Amino acid sequence: MSVVESSSVEKHIRAWLQSFIVELNLCPFARPLIADPALRINVCEANNIEQLHYAFLAELDLIQQSSEGEIATSLFVMPNILHSFEDYLDFLGDAEAMLQELALDSTFQLASFHPQYLFDGEDKNSASHFSNRSPYPLIHFLREEMVTAALKNIEMPQQIPERNIALLEGMGRETVAARLNALTSDERK
Repeated sequence: MSVVESSSVEKHIRAWLQSFIVELNLCPFARPLIADPALRINVCEANNIEQLHYAFLAELDLIQQSSEGEIATSLFVMPNILHSFEDYLDFLGDAEAMLQELALDSTFQLASFHPQYLFDGEDKNSASHFSNRSPYPLIHFLREEMVTAALKNIEMPQQIPERNIALLEGMGRETVAARLNALTSDERK
């Protein structure tokens, strides 16, 4: 993949948030944050793992030093690296280890999204994988306190994954894939 303009990446991510996450209600907590200035989208320009580690730690530090009103949540988007899902999973493991080493694993959660996301044990052609597919590799930083508070306002939150699977399977893999691919079609022209 060639280097992608940051403005295009952010545009694609915002379209994905609206078209997938909000309109399909894949995350019932997302709607209020979409237009909130406290939603941070950081397009990381790293193109090697060392740069990526430094950028991840800088993002973590920025969020930690910011109030919830300043940065409620952050999408750390990596358009120029980790194109392979296996490489992405390796980095995600590193990222989670960094959180633990810094004793921040009870302060922040990391949610994972990738264009080739596959749930372990699921048929590779299942539409369910699209609940965690995004236009680019990204890690979503979530504040644990916000997640806990949001879960209190959702009836039976443990059923969200099952509902998402049923919705996406009902739409069909081809329809869901076309919807995701349409978000970045301007990049391929």
